[in-house]
Amino acid sequence: MTRRQFTTLAAATAASHALAQTPGAPVDIADRRELFVDRQLIDRLGGSALLRLHHPQPREIALVHDAPWEGTGSGYHSVFQDGGLYRMYYKAWHIDVSNGKMRSDSHPGFCCYAESSDGIRWTKPQLHLVDFRGSKANNIVIASGPVGKLNLDAAHPAIFKDENPAAPATARYKAFLRSAAKTAHGLIPMQSADGLRWTPMAEGPVITNGAFDSQNLAFWDPVRRQYRAYWRGFTEGVTTGETWKPSGLRAIRTGTSSDFLHWSEPDDLRYVDSPAEQLYTNQVKPYHRAPHLLIGFPTRYLERPWSSSLRALPEPEHRQQRSAASQRYGTAITEALLMASRDGVLFHRWNEAFLRPGPEREGTWNYGHQYIGWHLVETRSPFSGAPNELSLYASESYWTGNSSEVRRYSLRLDGFVSVNAGWNGGELVTRPLRFTGGRLHLNFATSAAGVVRVEIQNAAGQPIAGFTKTDCDEIFGDAVERPVSWKDSADVSKLAGTPVRLRFVLKDADLYSFRFHA
Repeated sequence: MTRRQFTTLAAATAASHALAQTPGAPVDIADRRELFVDRQLIDRLGGSALLRLHHPQPREIALVHDAPWEGTGSGYHSVFQDGGLYRMYYKAWHIDVSNGKMRSDSHPGFCCYAESSDGIRWTKPQLHLVDFRGSKANNIVIASGPVGKLNLDAAHPAIFKDENPAAPATARYKAFLRSAAKTAHGLIPMQSADGLRWTPMAEGPVITNGAFDSQNLAFWDPVRRQYRAYWRGFTEGVTTGETWKPSGLRAIRTGTSSDFLHWSEPDDLRYVDSPAEQLYTNQVKPYHRAPHLLIGFPTRYLERPWSSSLRALPEPEHRQQRSAASQRYGTAITEALLMASRDGVLFHRWNEAFLRPGPEREGTWNYGHQYIGWHLVETRSPFSGAPNELSLYASESYWTGNSSEVRRYSLRLDGFVSVNAGWNGGELVTRPLRFTGGRLHLNFATSAAGVVRVEIQNAAGQPIAGFTKTDCDEIFGDAVERPVSWKDSADVSKLAGTPVRLRFVLKDADLYSFRFHA
């Protein structure tokens, strides 16, 4: 770690500690849903209580990129729900590795489109928009190449529906594409009225300070009422004229805008308690159930030295072929992390993997595996009558065979991190909070013998009469929205606006989130 990296990390850690230890300053949470993806609301944990990172569960292959205009290098998925339709955009690209060379010239990079009515079964509609080898019977929406004075790279797409109420109908869908012009390095803003037919919004790149060799994205932040972008850079990289000279580690950079065209000076992301690591994608977006929280799924990139374990991984012959082109192509392994922020710059990044490579099988444990798409969507549970779950999509079979794939994974609503306590029990006490509303609801799960109780304390930590632990009715089960009651009454409206602490007492239980409702 360089001195600059160490200083940045130390400053971020100090800032976080200062926030957590500020005495007599209640956090106004209003009626927001609060998760435990950081420690900002936690004063202390006791007994066996700890913060437990949860992992998505693998489901079916959602889409196979096997069309002639797709291939082994397809990926960088953007996924969102648009009314009753789920939309997916992705790069379509093919890579061959043989005879000590990597070739990607079988066709130019494209941005393609798929859709679904449920987020589970996906189709590739024939859009008849872009010619490929004499036919428009394909699902291509943007092709790499010249458009007016611009030269677009459609192989790094990041598409979103703009929720800014001031956005014109002609720009209801927006995107960033990378400039392919050697003399115009950076990100080009794109717009569309229907998500299928795209035009540039500017005559050149609007963000130029970065490396951009990843999925570079932006979105409308409804809480802070601004556009925010995240893109790839390198720590201590410098810009000379129009050329980016990388040095240091692959890293993430951010900036803001009021109009999607004029952007602030960039900030490098800072982390509360994480080492300097190589990070590829960032996949940051407001979490739709708690939009004040920005949730990201960066890709961790590691180059492992040749060893018996590396040679024992799947497809060793193909790994050797990759290494003949460049050693890192065969020795690098990727996986996904989880991080969260309340200001867009300082993140709590979980150092343990959020999405591991998983069981060894063909198409896994290689460079390009487990890149999570941007972002989460809600889908129905496989259990009739159960609440919705979160679905996310991650890449497989990258650079292997003749195609690549994307697999769906599922996770409980708000289920990134829980406060967990075992059989011996534990507790969490929050910092002083100020809320609005009249009922406290929990997202939790217990065993049949487990239990959760909630005590409401004053700001000094003294139990409030009528809301003590012993007053609290036992809570057990597995629900994403359960009201808490004390002596059969769930009404806490008389405490609204008053600084209070919440004491969660758990036994063989997980608590995922809480929220005060009207």
